[in-house]
Amino acid sequence: MDSARRAAYFALRDVEEHKAYSNLAVQGAVEKLRPERVGFTRELVYGTIRKQLFFDYLIGSFVKTPVGSLPVPDRILLRMGLNQLSSLDSVPDYAAVSETVELAKRYARGREKFINGVLRQYIRDKDQVGLPPREDDEIKYLSLKYSFAPWIVRMWMDDFESAERVEHLLGALNQRPHFCIRANTLKIEPDGLRQKLEALGFSVRADEDLPDIFFLEDFGEKKPLGTELYKEGFFSVQDKSSRIAAESLGAKAGDLVIDVCAAPGGKTMAIAETMKNTGKIIAMDISEPRIGLIEKEASRLGIGIARTLLHDGRAANQEFASRADKVLVDAPCSGLGVAHRKPEVKYKEFDEAMRTLPELQLEILKASAEYVKPGGVLVYSTCTIAKRENQDVTDAFLRGDDRFKQIDMIQLMPMTGRTDGFFVCKLKRTGGHFGQRDAES
Repeated sequence: MDSARRAAYFALRDVEEHKAYSNLAVQGAVEKLRPERVGFTRELVYGTIRKQLFFDYLIGSFVKTPVGSLPVPDRILLRMGLNQLSSLDSVPDYAAVSETVELAKRYARGREKFINGVLRQYIRDKDQVGLPPREDDEIKYLSLKYSFAPWIVRMWMDDFESAERVEHLLGALNQRPHFCIRANTLKIEPDGLRQKLEALGFSVRADEDLPDIFFLEDFGEKKPLGTELYKEGFFSVQDKSSRIAAESLGAKAGDLVIDVCAAPGGKTMAIAETMKNTGKIIAMDISEPRIGLIEKEASRLGIGIARTLLHDGRAANQEFASRADKVLVDAPCSGLGVAHRKPEVKYKEFDEAMRTLPELQLEILKASAEYVKPGGVLVYSTCTIAKRENQDVTDAFLRGDDRFKQIDMIQLMPMTGRTDGFFVCKLKRTGGHFGQRDAES
């Protein structure tokens, strides 16, 4: 039995049954099962999840039982097999089928003939299975073609009013994401890091806009996080868009900065490096285990100005009322802007938690505004592309608090600039108390 496919199967089960994040599921399966080809395991997991709705549509074309009623092992193995047959040119058809059946013999006993039959029928009849006509139901067509929940496609069609732009966005979020890192300028100059990485055999591309951002390309089975450079804190993994959000704060040495929803700490660390490890950062989060991640990362990077605080961002901590020079609110969100990194978010249901998410975001933003001193800066960011979680939230905040004015706003898109989908809104407190606008300081 192929160890890479076995690890992929267990990671996919973790996502399916326990709603695990795909990156953590892959990490857990790799650490436990030690597959020989980690890169193939990752490719198989992410590719299978990325096109899950489409694969389920194909399965439904060949079986009478509703796909949702099939046993979990059947669904996972069929999706894995279809992914190899339809998307992985490096895998011969016979290997895709035989290796999937081998897994079925162990993890779906008694169902191996069924799974073999469906996969072989796909090979025979794939040219006869097409998507439903676009003109009949454009939402359904795009949802199946790009494997996004219909409500997400409908929301973007409403937000952008352009089917062409929405399709471009859907396609971009189905691409393999860039592997992006940030040099720790407290320990090394960016060019020095580039040279050291290239000496280890990595292909390094410098970002055109941010001097401390690099993209590692085509590193195959090499493990950037296994290098001594990483272990000794010379760089962090951080997408360019997240770095832009931290940069927009404009923090400088000596500032008091509050990072309200800080875990796992990437932006906190980027801000601390910008501040040259001088001043103070209060890194708040509601989760005690995730607070530990911030502390661990600060230790690895040699950052001493970050103080962690277990705190619910929905309520203002009066200890810091009107004291902070800069406040960052990287609010909890739907995460749709990072669907290419965490493809499982494409299948979120529009449930009560999703419906009320903008209310939570606004509540956190209002509480966080109380930390900003007159003349200080407040940045609201999310890793999503949803007007209801972004512009609608900041507009509602500004209508209710005339102490602040908007300085800048940007919606980063994954189609351009090698970024994730990210929203950043920069606000400035002009002074005074609630309801009283003072002269700008």
